[in-house]
Amino acid sequence: MTDTSIRLLQDEDWDDVVALEALAYGPSGLSEGREALRSRHRASPSTCFVLEHAGGFAGYLLALPYPLFHCPNLSVAERGVGCEGDRGNNLHLHDLVLAERVRGRGMARRMVRHLEKTGRETRHRSLSLVAVGGSRPLWSRLGYRTRPEVVLPASYGAEAVYMTKSLAPAADAPPRSASGARGTS
Repeated sequence: MTDTSIRLLQDEDWDDVVALEALAYGPSGLSEGREALRSRHRASPSTCFVLEHAGGFAGYLLALPYPLFHCPNLSVAERGVGCEGDRGNNLHLHDLVLAERVRGRGMARRMVRHLEKTGRETRHRSLSLVAVGGSRPLWSRLGYRTRPEVVLPASYGAEAVYMTKSLAPAADAPPRSASGARGTS
C-alpha cells in the first residue's frame, strides 16, 4: 500500500487526534480530552504515531514508557515531560484509534508492528496495554496475554483488562553488532 504511511505525531495533528478519540471513546465515557492526550505525547514523542492513508489523517497511536503492570489513569494527565527512558523497560500502548474508512484493512496490525519495532530499537523488553470495548480478542490474536492480577484504575470501566507482550528480538532481525548499534527505522 504505497498510499499509506506511518509517521511521528506532530503539533498540527491534534485537532484530528482529539476528534477521532472523542468519536471512538466518547459514547463509552472513556474520552480523555486534549490535555490528557497531549500529556501522553509529551512523555514520549518518539513513540506516538499518525497513520496517513490516501493523503489524509487516518488514525493515531500513543505509547509511552510506563512501569510494567501499571497504566495511566484516564482522568489524570501525565506529570512532567520527557519521561522517555525514565520508567523501566516497558512501553505502554496507551491508545490506538483508526478512522472508520481504513478499518478492516490490516492497518491496526501495521501500526502495532511499527510500535513493536520501535520498542525493540529503544531496548524496551515488553509492551503493555489496556483492552477496552471488547477488544481483548484482537489483542490476543496479536500476541498479547491477559494479566488479570493487575488492578486497573476505575476510569477504564469494569470490562477493561490489562495485557502484555514480550518484545524479544524478532527471529528474522539481524544480529546486533558488538558495539550495540541498532538499525534505523
